[in-house]
Amino acid sequence: MIIILKDKVTQTDELELIKWLETFNVKVNPIHGSQTTILGLIGDTSQIEMDTIETHEAVEKVMKVQEPFKKANRKFHPENSIINVNGIEIGGKNIVVIAGPCSVESEAQILELAQDVKKGGAKFLRGGAFKPRTSPYAFQGMRSDGLVLLKQARELSGLPVVSEITNSFHLDQFVEYVDIIQVGARNMQNFELLKSLGEVDKPILLKRGFANTIEELLMAAEYIMSGGNEKVILCERGIRTFETATRNTLDISAIPVLKKLTHLPVVVDPSHASGHTWLVEPLSKASIAAGADGLIIEVHENPKKALSDGSQSLTPQAFSEIMKGLQPIVTAMGRTL
Repeated sequence: MIIILKDKVTQTDELELIKWLETFNVKVNPIHGSQTTILGLIGDTSQIEMDTIETHEAVEKVMKVQEPFKKANRKFHPENSIINVNGIEIGGKNIVVIAGPCSVESEAQILELAQDVKKGGAKFLRGGAFKPRTSPYAFQGMRSDGLVLLKQARELSGLPVVSEITNSFHLDQFVEYVDIIQVGARNMQNFELLKSLGEVDKPILLKRGFANTIEELLMAAEYIMSGGNEKVILCERGIRTFETATRNTLDISAIPVLKKLTHLPVVVDPSHASGHTWLVEPLSKASIAAGADGLIIEVHENPKKALSDGSQSLTPQAFSEIMKGLQPIVTAMGRTL
């Protein structure tokens, strides 16, 4: 249930209304927009009469929210959420690009790539330290040592870093070394991990599982937000279909659907969605045209020798060229890169 307050309601009247609503054993979440104030009621509202609430002098309108996700719902928060990370806004006018290798492989590699992607126009450095792989015999990442190297790369380049967490046991390390904690597709419904992430003051990049619906993605975000951490960024990275021409199938329609349903920023990973370097540019353009707030692109200095996902990784030069090619689409959408 959401309650829209009348214009120019005093803070005293608002607090009085909230106190009264809390007597119904619900949590009241106030959202103060530029023009409208909304009170979101979370909990069992079945015993609350809408007509009774509408008689309150501070209330303009009462609406029932049918969707199971509440805090992530745009009805609760009509204005877009903008998440500020070290002075960089995600969800605003600027299209934010996150770039770097699938895996941190060595000190020399990540330090060089950090400078390369920054020159190419990236605002964040990505790099996997803990790598969940399909095969137990595949490279599993440098783990804690990889996080330390990412910190060094941040200090050298000035780029905030993004890395994937796979286990809540490592959460303290991620809070110390990483600027945005990524939840990979395989862990999207690792609910205990999501609950732990809800207790930290750190932005979370939540990737859609390759066999999950949009509502399931939003419910996963709800797990994090219900714990108190509302700094969630959603990521469409392709879903599994019967098609074999690409690694996954990028669900372009998910971008406008998510923008309609939720106030959270939406970014796209064209690298994992396609599995092919030659598809990264067209899928990136399509994503921006569909309303995405950012992109995650894999870059490696020598993709043929990459320890993971070399087939979808761009060289630094190719990344720079793609960034230039995105500019006309970004401008056409009235945004900046």
